Amino acid sequence: MNIEILRDYCISKPDVTEGFPFGEDTLVFKVKGKIFALANLKGELSINLKCDPELAIELRERYSSVIPGYHMNKKHWNTVIIDGSISDDLLLEWIDHSYELVSNPKRNKNSSLKKK
Repeated sequence: MNIEILRDYCISKPDVTEGFPFGEDTLVFKVKGKIFALANLKGELSINLKCDPELAIELRERYSSVIPGYHMNKKHWNTVIIDGSISDDLLLEWIDHSYELVSNPKRNKNSSLKKK
């Protein structure tokens, strides 16, 4: 996955805006004014995604390219290093999960993501 595909996917979702509130190295995606993804554009491409807390821990244990969210609440955010070790389909699924958690927080209290 590259930044163009990642960006196109994120902005294709309803009510999404993008911007650089933290400087030119971090592309931020918001839904209804709330952040659901942050892409690091300097150095190795990575993305911070919101995640169900229990699932966040499981993903970190399962995938070496998933680490606690850089500069984020480690309970609710993961940083995914986009180095080819995670399939594009799985990464897009995680983006969907983050988007849903942020855009519909009450509906997604018991949200589950397919475990792969």
